[in-house]
Amino acid sequence: MNWRQNSTQPALAETHRSIAIPAGGSLLRKLFAFAGPGYLVAVGYMDPGNWATDIAGGSAFGYALLSVIVLSNLMAILLQALALRLGIVTRRDLAQACRDHFSKPVGIALWVLAEIAIIACDMAEVIGTAIALNLLFGLPLTLGVLASVLTALAVLMLQTRGFRYLEALIVSFMSIVVLCFIYQIALADPVIADLVAGFIPTPEIIQNPQMLYIAIGILGATVMPHNLYLHSSIVQTRSYARTPKGKREAIKFATIDSTIALMLALFVNAAILIVAAATFHTTGHTEITEIHEAHGMLEPLLGSALAATAFGVALLLCGFNSTLTATLAGQIVMEGFIKLKLSLFKRQLITRMLAIVPTMLVTISYGESGTASLLVFSQVILSMQLPFAVIPLVMFTSQKSKMGEFVSPTWMKYTAIGVAGLIVTLNLTMLYYFFTA
Repeated sequence: MNWRQNSTQPALAETHRSIAIPAGGSLLRKLFAFAGPGYLVAVGYMDPGNWATDIAGGSAFGYALLSVIVLSNLMAILLQALALRLGIVTRRDLAQACRDHFSKPVGIALWVLAEIAIIACDMAEVIGTAIALNLLFGLPLTLGVLASVLTALAVLMLQTRGFRYLEALIVSFMSIVVLCFIYQIALADPVIADLVAGFIPTPEIIQNPQMLYIAIGILGATVMPHNLYLHSSIVQTRSYARTPKGKREAIKFATIDSTIALMLALFVNAAILIVAAATFHTTGHTEITEIHEAHGMLEPLLGSALAATAFGVALLLCGFNSTLTATLAGQIVMEGFIKLKLSLFKRQLITRMLAIVPTMLVTISYGESGTASLLVFSQVILSMQLPFAVIPLVMFTSQKSKMGEFVSPTWMKYTAIGVAGLIVTLNLTMLYYFFTA
C-alpha cells in the first residue's frame, strides 16, 4: 500500500489485540469493549500545562476564553479521530507509519523531535506532581521533584496487571478529577449568563494582544503531539475483525470512545477556567497566573479549605495519569521509529531522569517562580514539535494508496488540512510572542 518498508512487529506487543470484541454483542457491549483508549488519550489534554494557561485566562479575562477551549477540543477530537483511523486501517501507529514512509534520516529526525517533546511533557508532569505534593502535604518542591520518580513507578507497577486494568485506573482517576471540579464550580457559583456568553467567540480575542497570547497558549497546550502516537497504537489493543466491515465498526466505536473521553477533558479544562474566572476575576484578582497562587487564594475567597484540597487532589491525579500515558507514548515512539524495545519501568526511569535534572536545577535556583516559567517553556517545546506529528498524520490519512477505502472523506481531509495550518500558524505566533516578549 505504497509504504517504503513494511512494519511487522506492533508496538506494545504484549497488549496487541489482547482485548476481545464480542462478535454479535449488543451495541452497549461493543461500546464497553472499545471504551478505554480514548480516556488514556484524554488525560494528556488536562495536564499541568493546561492548568497554567486556563488559570491565567480565567483570572485575567473571565469567561471570554471558554470559546477557545471549545475550539481547541474540537480540533483535538478531529486529530485523534485521524490517529485511530490510521492505526485501525494500516495496523501501524504514527511512529511506524513515519518510519515506513520517510527516508531513514528523516525518520531519525522525527524520532528525536518526538523524544524531546515527550521529555518536555514529562517535565510538566514532574512540576505538576511536585506542586501538588507541596500543596497537599507541604513537601518542599525539591523533594516533590524527587518523589515524582516514586509516584511514577508506583503507578507503572499497577500496569503489570493488564491493559484493561490500566484503563480502569485512568477512568477512576478522571472521575475523581471531574467530581473535584464539580464541587469547586458549585462553591464558586458562577453567573450562568456570563458563563454561557463565554462560549461565544468575541473579536476581542484577536484584537487584544494579551488575550490573544493566552488564547494561543491554550491552543498550544491542548493538542499534544505524543497523544497522536499513543492513540494510533493503543486502539490496536482491541481484537476486531481484520475485514472491511470489522475495521469500519472499529473506527466507529473507537471514535465514539475518543469523543466522549475528550468531552470530559473539555469539561475539566473549562472548569479550571470557570473556577478561576468566578473566584479570581470577579473579585479583582486578575493577575493570578501560577498554580500555587491559585491554590492559596481558593480557601479565603471560597471560604472552604476542602476546595483547596480538591484542587490539589485533582492536580496530583492529573499528574499521575499524564505520567503513565506519556510513558506509554514514549515506548511507542521508541519502538516505532527505531525498533528499540524497553520495559515501561526502564522507559519511565530514563525519561523521568532526563526531565528531573533541569527541573531540579531550576527549582533549587529559582523556587516557585522558576518552576512556573519552566512549565510554560515545556509547552513551548511541545508546540514546536506539534507540526512534525500533525502534518504526517493528515498526509497519511488523506492518501488512498495508504488507506484504501478508508481514506479520509473529503470534508474531513480539508478540515484536517485547515486545522493543521491553523495549529502551525498559531504555534508559530506563540513562539514569536514567547521569544520577543
